[in-house]
Amino acid sequence: MKQARFLLPAEHEMLDSMLYYQHQAEGLGHDFLDQVAEAVRRIENNPEAYPEINKTVHRCLVRRFPFALLYKIFCDEVVILAVMHLKRHPSYWLDR
Repeated sequence: MKQARFLLPAEHEMLDSMLYYQHQAEGLGHDFLDQVAEAVRRIENNPEAYPEINKTVHRCLVRRFPFALLYKIFCDEVVILAVMHLKRHPSYWLDR
């Protein structure tokens, strides 16, 4: 099992999205974080299981929310590059 870590911009995206959902309905932001955490666990347990969107970046969908975790696999860890809303421009994160 590989440990996952978030790049700072990805962490900010996650927290901003959590605040947005929390303002929409009480508890929804926490539900979002729970689903992101569950997606991270799935990635850590089997990082190769999710499709590549280019030669080195994989995508894992977050259940119940229109988000995906974009990540790279390294020898000793998984680095989450983006917590991407699926309606956002698909290549905004490429410079990370």
